[in-house]
Amino acid sequence: MVQDHHPLAKDFPELKDKIHTLKTTNAHFAKLERDYEELDKAIVRLETGIEHGSSAELEQKKLQRVSMKDELYSMLKA
Repeated sequence: MVQDHHPLAKDFPELKDKIHTLKTTNAHFAKLERDYEELDKAIVRLETGIEHGSSAELEQKKLQRVSMKDELYSMLKA
């Protein structure tokens, strides 16, 4: 089952302004958000067959994405 791209602003539309603010004022948040977006795009490429990888690699990337999203969300709610 192929999933869509998961940008933070799409997943948390109510936090869109805070996401923008933190991207411009918090270097750690900005880097983590960029890394999250790159990882999310890599997952979509694997799921759609644009790139090839093992199912274990895909699952590892998905777990990493969840962990990163949790960290970003906790920063947004702080």
